[in-house]
Amino acid sequence: MTLVQMQPRSARANPVYRTADDAVEAAVPQVCDDMTVEVALSVMASARTAHLLVCDEDGLCTGLVTQARLAAVRDGAAYTDRVQLRDVLGDRGPFTSPLTTTAEAEHAMRYRRLDALPVVDEQGSALGVLALAR
Repeated sequence: MTLVQMQPRSARANPVYRTADDAVEAAVPQVCDDMTVEVALSVMASARTAHLLVCDEDGLCTGLVTQARLAAVRDGAAYTDRVQLRDVLGDRGPFTSPLTTTAEAEHAMRYRRLDALPVVDEQGSALGVLALAR
Protein backbone atom coordinates (compact mmCIF):
# COMPACT_ATOMS: atom_id res chain seq x y z
CA MET A 1 0.00 0.00 0.00
CA THR A 2 1.14 3.53 -0.74
CA LEU A 3 -0.29 6.93 0.01
CA VAL A 4 -2.68 8.26 -2.60
CA GLN A 5 -2.22 11.86 -3.63
CA MET A 6 -5.62 13.10 -4.70
CA GLN A 7 -4.65 16.72 -5.29
CA PRO A 8 -1.11 17.05 -6.65
CA ARG A 9 0.83 19.97 -5.28
CA SER A 10 4.32 21.06 -6.29
CA ALA A 11 5.51 22.12 -2.84
CA ARG A 12 8.69 20.06 -2.73
CA ALA A 13 10.67 18.13 -5.30
CA ASN A 14 12.05 15.58 -2.81
CA PRO A 15 9.29 13.11 -1.81
CA VAL A 16 11.07 12.32 1.48
CA TYR A 17 10.24 15.80 2.73
CA ARG A 18 6.65 15.92 1.47
CA THR A 19 4.20 16.61 4.24
CA ALA A 20 0.69 15.39 4.92
CA ASP A 21 -0.53 18.78 3.71
CA ASP A 22 1.04 18.07 0.30
CA ALA A 23 -0.78 14.73 -0.09
CA VAL A 24 -4.11 15.37 1.62
CA GLU A 25 -7.41 14.59 -0.09
CA ALA A 26 -9.39 17.74 0.67
CA ALA A 27 -12.63 16.74 -1.07
CA VAL A 28 -13.81 14.34 1.65
CA PRO A 29 -17.32 15.17 2.90
CA GLN A 30 -17.53 16.54 6.44
CA VAL A 31 -20.63 15.82 8.51
CA CYS A 32 -21.83 16.69 12.00
CA ASP A 33 -21.57 14.11 14.77
CA ASP A 34 -25.32 14.26 15.44
CA MET A 35 -26.05 12.69 12.04
CA THR A 36 -27.59 9.22 12.19
CA VAL A 37 -25.77 6.18 10.86
CA GLU A 38 -28.42 5.63 8.17
CA VAL A 39 -28.13 9.21 6.88
CA ALA A 40 -24.32 8.98 6.93
CA LEU A 41 -24.45 5.83 4.82
CA SER A 42 -26.71 7.67 2.34
CA VAL A 43 -24.27 10.59 2.20
CA MET A 44 -21.41 8.17 1.52
CA ALA A 45 -23.35 6.47 -1.25
CA SER A 46 -24.27 9.73 -2.96
CA ALA A 47 -20.73 11.15 -2.56
CA ARG A 48 -19.22 7.84 -3.73
CA THR A 49 -16.75 7.79 -0.86
CA ALA A 50 -15.70 5.13 1.63
CA HIS A 51 -15.23 7.51 4.57
CA LEU A 52 -16.53 10.72 6.12
CA LEU A 53 -14.88 13.29 8.37
CA VAL A 54 -16.99 13.84 11.49
CA CYS A 55 -17.07 17.24 13.21
CA ASP A 56 -18.66 18.43 16.42
CA GLU A 57 -21.02 21.41 16.84
CA ASP A 58 -18.01 23.76 16.98
CA GLY A 59 -16.69 22.50 13.64
CA LEU A 60 -13.76 20.62 15.18
CA CYS A 61 -12.86 17.25 13.73
CA THR A 62 -13.77 14.40 16.09
CA GLY A 63 -12.80 11.52 13.84
CA LEU A 64 -13.37 9.57 10.69
CA VAL A 65 -15.95 6.88 9.97
CA THR A 66 -15.78 4.30 7.23
CA GLN A 67 -18.55 2.69 5.27
CA ALA A 68 -17.50 -0.71 6.59
CA ARG A 69 -17.68 0.46 10.22
CA LEU A 70 -21.12 2.04 9.77
CA ALA A 71 -22.45 -1.02 7.96
CA ALA A 72 -21.24 -3.21 10.85
CA VAL A 73 -22.98 -0.94 13.37
CA ARG A 74 -26.19 -0.95 11.34
CA ASP A 75 -26.14 -4.74 11.13
CA GLY A 76 -25.47 -5.13 14.88
CA ALA A 77 -28.07 -6.36 17.36
CA ALA A 78 -28.05 -3.08 19.36
CA TYR A 79 -28.71 -0.86 16.34
CA THR A 80 -31.68 1.51 16.24
CA ASP A 81 -32.43 4.26 13.75
CA ARG A 82 -31.46 6.82 16.43
CA VAL A 83 -27.79 5.82 16.64
CA GLN A 84 -25.68 8.89 15.85
CA LEU A 85 -22.12 9.14 14.60
CA ARG A 86 -20.94 10.43 17.99
CA ASP A 87 -22.15 7.10 19.44
CA VAL A 88 -20.00 5.20 16.94
CA LEU A 89 -16.79 7.24 17.22
CA GLY A 90 -15.86 6.80 20.87
CA ASP A 91 -12.59 8.61 21.63
CA ARG A 92 -11.25 11.44 19.46
CA GLY A 93 -8.67 10.60 16.88
CA PRO A 94 -6.28 9.44 15.68
CA PHE A 95 -5.21 12.47 13.65
CA THR A 96 -2.09 13.77 12.00
CA SER A 97 -0.68 17.26 11.57
CA PRO A 98 -0.28 18.87 8.15
CA LEU A 99 3.44 19.20 9.01
CA THR A 100 3.93 15.45 9.45
CA THR A 101 5.98 13.96 6.62
CA THR A 102 4.16 11.52 4.38
CA ALA A 103 6.68 8.82 5.35
CA GLU A 104 5.87 9.31 9.07
CA ALA A 105 2.13 9.35 8.39
CA GLU A 106 2.31 6.21 6.26
CA HIS A 107 4.32 4.44 8.97
CA ALA A 108 1.78 5.43 11.64
CA MET A 109 -1.12 4.27 9.45
CA ARG A 110 0.49 0.89 8.82
CA TYR A 111 1.34 0.47 12.52
CA ARG A 112 -2.26 1.27 13.55
CA ARG A 113 -3.71 -0.63 10.58
CA LEU A 114 -5.58 2.41 9.28
CA ASP A 115 -6.65 2.89 5.66
CA ALA A 116 -7.30 6.61 6.16
CA LEU A 117 -6.20 9.29 8.62
CA PRO A 118 -7.68 12.77 9.15
CA VAL A 119 -5.32 15.73 8.81
CA VAL A 120 -6.20 18.53 11.24
CA ASP A 121 -4.71 21.97 11.87
CA GLU A 122 -3.59 23.40 15.23
CA GLN A 123 -7.17 24.40 16.11
CA GLY A 124 -8.58 20.94 15.37
CA SER A 125 -10.25 21.83 12.07
CA ALA A 126 -10.16 19.11 9.41
CA LEU A 127 -8.06 19.84 6.35
CA GLY A 128 -8.69 16.53 4.63
CA VAL A 129 -7.74 12.87 4.71
CA LEU A 130 -4.64 10.84 3.90
CA ALA A 131 -5.55 7.48 2.41
CA LEU A 132 -3.51 4.38 1.66
CA ALA A 133 -3.92 2.90 -1.81
CA ARG A 134 -4.59 -0.83 -2.03
